[in-house]
Amino acid sequence: MTDFLTTDAGRRIAYERLDGQGPGVVFLGGFRSDMQGAKALHLREWAAAQWRSFLRFDYSGHGESGGAFEEGCIGDWAADALAAITALTEGPQVLVGSSMGGWISLLIARGHPERVAGLVTIAAAPDFTERGFWAGFSEEQRGELNRDGQVALPSEYGAPLILTRRLIEDGRQRLVLDQPLALPFPVRMLQGTADADVPVSWAHDLLDHVSGDDIRLTLVKGADHRFSSPACLSLIVATIEDVVQNVRL
Repeated sequence: MTDFLTTDAGRRIAYERLDGQGPGVVFLGGFRSDMQGAKALHLREWAAAQWRSFLRFDYSGHGESGGAFEEGCIGDWAADALAAITALTEGPQVLVGSSMGGWISLLIARGHPERVAGLVTIAAAPDFTERGFWAGFSEEQRGELNRDGQVALPSEYGAPLILTRRLIEDGRQRLVLDQPLALPFPVRMLQGTADADVPVSWAHDLLDHVSGDDIRLTLVKGADHRFSSPACLSLIVATIEDVVQNVRL
């Protein structure tokens, strides 16, 4: 059942919370994704069966939450995630961040490490507004963004993807690969080799960049960005269980 949280910023966030044993698990979805996706639903079923505390939610402008997607940015969505974790969970949580959710989970880990018991990333996309979008823009697109405040990109999902200057400029203020990043808890990174959205090299870059004494990267040959095949979903669950077993509270 979907409930709603109004954040201090006035944004209305849709969420579902399951009570259970700790440490709880929080799923952070990707860019333009929502909490009805295959990974979020699979983890909900797993958490219910294990009586594990679990939280999934929609960022503002995503899914059932209020707001327009085009008006949001990484800072807004990271603030939404932190508001949900703060208001709806108790104690350190195991964060499971998919794609953009991986970036947001790293921002939370950097700013509020006391709320993080462990971290699982799935095709993590830290700094993607800069390394992906901005780096891939043509000079014409960069000019259009600066002149009009937005640029439209073709999308395989139908309507063009509108990217705003605010999204790009805010992303530059939230980079995590440009300064040291300590992760003093169990960290497991999952990455498919056939991911067309997040290059495998990004996973290696993140592994090389972060510091911590319990960090592992697992590559899955042939897995794509969705990482939602039955085998991938089973691997995600097994990885979370491994992190939970290694949490030091």
